[in-house]
Amino acid sequence: MTDVYTLLTLPETSKAFSALPAQPAAVASTRDSSRSASPPRKIPRLDSASDASNASVSSSRAAAVEAGADRRGPIVLRVVGHTVKPLAESASEADYALVRRTIRMLLTPGENGVLPATYDRISRACNAAVSETGKGEGLYDAVKMELERCVGVVERGLVSDARKGAEWLVPFTEACAWFEKEVGLLQSLLAYLDTLYVAEQTQLPSTKQLAYTMFSETVIQSPRVMQAITSGIVDWLEWERTNRSPHTLRACLPRLVQHLRVHGLYKDVVESTYLICTHDFYTKESDALASGGTTNAKDFLLHVQARSKEELDRASEVLLYESVTPVQDTADSALLAGRLDWLAKDALETLITARNDAQLKKMYKLFAKVDGLKVLIAAFKLHILTAVKAIVTDKEQEEEMVTRLLELKAFCDKLLAEAFIDELPPLASATQPSTSTKPAPAPPPARPNKDVTYALEDAFRAGFKARRNKPAEMLAKHLDRAMRRGQKGKRDEDYAAELDAVLALYRFTEDKDVFRAFYQRALARRLLLGRSASDDFERAVLKKLRDQYDSEFGTSDGMFTDLALSRDLMNDFLEQQRKKGELGTTQKLNVMVLQRSNWPFSARKKDIDLPLWMQDDLIAYTEFYKKHHQGHKLDWDHALGTATMRARFKAGEKELSVSLYQAAMLLLFNEEPTITYADLKEQTGLEDGELKRTLQSLACGKKRVLRKQPAGKDVNATDVFHFNADFTDARFQVHINSIQVKETAEETKRTQSSIETDRKHALDAAIVRVMKGKKELAYEQLKTATIEAVRKHFVPEVSMIKARIQSLVENEYLRRDEEDMNKYIYVA
Repeated sequence: MTDVYTLLTLPETSKAFSALPAQPAAVASTRDSSRSASPPRKIPRLDSASDASNASVSSSRAAAVEAGADRRGPIVLRVVGHTVKPLAESASEADYALVRRTIRMLLTPGENGVLPATYDRISRACNAAVSETGKGEGLYDAVKMELERCVGVVERGLVSDARKGAEWLVPFTEACAWFEKEVGLLQSLLAYLDTLYVAEQTQLPSTKQLAYTMFSETVIQSPRVMQAITSGIVDWLEWERTNRSPHTLRACLPRLVQHLRVHGLYKDVVESTYLICTHDFYTKESDALASGGTTNAKDFLLHVQARSKEELDRASEVLLYESVTPVQDTADSALLAGRLDWLAKDALETLITARNDAQLKKMYKLFAKVDGLKVLIAAFKLHILTAVKAIVTDKEQEEEMVTRLLELKAFCDKLLAEAFIDELPPLASATQPSTSTKPAPAPPPARPNKDVTYALEDAFRAGFKARRNKPAEMLAKHLDRAMRRGQKGKRDEDYAAELDAVLALYRFTEDKDVFRAFYQRALARRLLLGRSASDDFERAVLKKLRDQYDSEFGTSDGMFTDLALSRDLMNDFLEQQRKKGELGTTQKLNVMVLQRSNWPFSARKKDIDLPLWMQDDLIAYTEFYKKHHQGHKLDWDHALGTATMRARFKAGEKELSVSLYQAAMLLLFNEEPTITYADLKEQTGLEDGELKRTLQSLACGKKRVLRKQPAGKDVNATDVFHFNADFTDARFQVHINSIQVKETAEETKRTQSSIETDRKHALDAAIVRVMKGKKELAYEQLKTATIEAVRKHFVPEVSMIKARIQSLVENEYLRRDEEDMNKYIYVA
């Protein structure tokens, strides 16, 4: 900055103000103002002197003022303040030399001497050299020259260092740290150089920028130094990955990262080298493990997960945050490249069989990283399909079919909810005011992978097709057992969830008519025998079946209506008998009148012959019923009737809960202690199948109130039966009528035969309905339309459709086109 003394110092050749006379001569009115020693004075123009008279007055006043000014003499300027003396030439040179010496000392590697002056003195010397002596350019050139010398020495020292590999990174990071420290101090001391000189020279970089640029170009980007950096990183990584433990020089790597980041070379040098080395190392390791033949898929997957964790920890400690994920993904991709099919086939099956959902979650994440979800989902679908097929077709464990399917489905649902999930991007939210305590961060929102969900549903549906009709039948029987068993101490919510899980499997079967037939028969048994655990749950399940699965379940509501009306009728009948004084044995009678269309039972051609006193009570009820419902016909069905009996054994009296068939047979032993099979058949009038089944439950089961000769599990026509007076049981009430609850093999066959018949009628009706609307159709079109018409109830096989079409042609409902035998025409 130029001081006042310099500004007012005139050249020696100028006479300045000394040339002016002490008393000035008279000045003519026509003087040349340009030669006057003082500048001309401006007279302000007044607004009031705008006319001619005022103008002349103003002119005369101006002339008078000007004349007065000339008489005052020359103007004298005085500088107020301390006397400023010019800087001596020797002092300015000393400041310049001091700064130069400081620059050299700071930029000399290995120089440990004390600076020639204090920081404040060096800073003031720099200020003087730049602002007072104008030597800013010289100082800048000196800095540049010393930097060139410095970086050259550093580069040569690093190249000549005897240490190799990871150990060489130590002197490099030390050199970077020394240089950055010295440049930082230099920038502080030469602040006046940057602010007074460099700031005006827009094309010049600051001292720090100049220093970092020269260090980066000369030292770091030197081919020999760059090669040494790369070799050091590779050597360190190879050692840690081979030994699977931290290197003693790991702490050097974060410093290397920070130094190269300062110079803008982190990504080009560290990250790129790190990623290339990671890919090469794990590609070789993957090939070695796979080709060795000693590692199975499960162990290989565990190895990949362990390696991925190692890379995550190492990169988090050493690299910048933005490099951690790319490094882990690179390691995963290199290990899994070419191994996805093998892992998905073998490891997935092993983990699902072991129900290892935690490892499956990790496996899913690994496959998602390397774009291998399609392979994983395809393998998952195939495995589930195979598992469902194996369960459905396993005839030896047929009774456990639904239990095994439920367990598999529950595990798959758990995988969908917890393992096979995709994290959603966080939603943008408004800025919340800061508080003293911050809540814990919520886990990222996630949702099940839709492709896995669809694959699971397709696998179960395809698996159920492996065995037609049977899965639907077993589902109905399993649900029947659950409804008879009841809650058993479970909460309502848990019991309802158990029932919902069974109904969820019902979605996968196409044989809905089979399920409906077996379930309605089981429901009827439960209601008639009083074995249902809860009417509320019965109605809830029926409502869910009707609303969500099959509308034809609405007809089952009629069962509950019939039972309610029967109770009212029975109360009226007993009241009538009481008034007549004929109550007698009828007070123990309970009759249920059922409307045949509401119940899945067909009329029996032959039923058991009851004792006469029982028949008298039934005749009395029949007469009562006909009085109230004229035109109705009652058909008695004793197969589902029950009875409670008192029996006296040597061990004491017992109360037996038996079926009506069992009761009728046991009453016969009041007359004779020993009865042959032939006599029992004659007195009861039962057919052989029903008679053998009833006798088997009394003489061959767990609770044998009869004895059979000869002993055995099967009943033969030559057997003889005796009353077992030695029967014992810990309980007073003994239930022997469980044979009524379960459906026999003969009943199952009859039900299946009834289903097949109903299917034929349904197909005939569907075909005729379609042809009546279309009049003529090709075979393929008719087949497709027929399947679509009955799909809600069952999916027919093509052979059945062909057979029904042929039957309708024979019965002249349809005819073939004479020109195109593949076309059918409706016959009105």
